Amino acid sequence: MADSEISGADGAAERADRAGRIVVGVSGSLGSLAALHHAVAEAHRTDAEVLALLCWTSPGEEIGYRRTPCPAAITAGRDAAVARLRQALDEAFAGRYAGVRLRCQAVRGDTGHTLVRFADHPDDLLVLGAGSSRGCLSRVLRPSVAAYCVRHASCPVLAVPRPPLQRDLEAMERGHGLRSLVSGR
Repeated sequence: MADSEISGADGAAERADRAGRIVVGVSGSLGSLAALHHAVAEAHRTDAEVLALLCWTSPGEEIGYRRTPCPAAITAGRDAAVARLRQALDEAFAGRYAGVRLRCQAVRGDTGHTLVRFADHPDDLLVLGAGSSRGCLSRVLRPSVAAYCVRHASCPVLAVPRPPLQRDLEAMERGHGLRSLVSGR
């Protein structure tokens, strides 16, 4: 991808004298790819820079890492995150130039907190995929990243709805989607 850089940064957001930018969370899911496309379309319209972030945590999460630090595991985790980010960008743009200023980073940290930390300027725009529909237990165990960002961000947050293909795939996973796909409902 021309004009884009991919790195595995662990540091905080760089702040230069600049106008607002578009920060987009990327995980490789259909929802995050839709958010990435929306962010690039907005960047075309406003001539803003896009910062695509893939957030990752250490194996065993941070508590496990603090108890038993393992630099090799951190390096492997960062390398895997960078590879996943490259794959997501290739899938989103088919290996072609996105047509905007695009900077990409794999950043170690909790997704919601990290996205809010990087989208820290009032002129920024934080773009997220709305995610998949989840049950009550799943919402309790893993709170919504979008809800966290809306509550804590200092800039506007845009949650891009799930693409129709993602909704169809989720319906099929639940077992009753084949009927609705065949009947066209």
